[in-house]
Amino acid sequence: MQIILLDKVVNLGNLGEIVKVKDGYARNFLIPSGRARRATEAAKAEFEAKRAELEKAAAEKLAAAQAQGEKLSGQTVKLTQKAGVDGRLFGSVTNHDIADELGKMGFQVVKSQVRLPNGPIKTVSETAVEVALHTDVVVEVNVSVYGEHV
Repeated sequence: MQIILLDKVVNLGNLGEIVKVKDGYARNFLIPSGRARRATEAAKAEFEAKRAELEKAAAEKLAAAQAQGEKLSGQTVKLTQKAGVDGRLFGSVTNHDIADELGKMGFQVVKSQVRLPNGPIKTVSETAVEVALHTDVVVEVNVSVYGEHV
């Protein structure tokens, strides 16, 4: 299926490009999430009419993400979890826990933006975690997990 991208999509293309993707990917993800439209003649004409407006909105999103990234870069998130004597946690620290703590610190971060390189954190440690605020803005945040002995 041929679609027009209304936003930058990783590993697919930039705003305004006409790309061919599998039908299911377009129907089930790209079109419902507002990232693309079917590439019909009417849609192409409508897109060209709105192109400047969409590019301006995309530039504003990027600028906002970069501003938030400046503030967020290098921050340390401190979490306390129950742990055994050997430093292993009862449970784990997930992207949801980190996003909640960043929310308490005043940053608007969704759990899907927090990227844990090695999966959930299962030990008392300091870990560097990436937060993807935008497709072009990825900042690093330190996560310190402290053990609360039971």
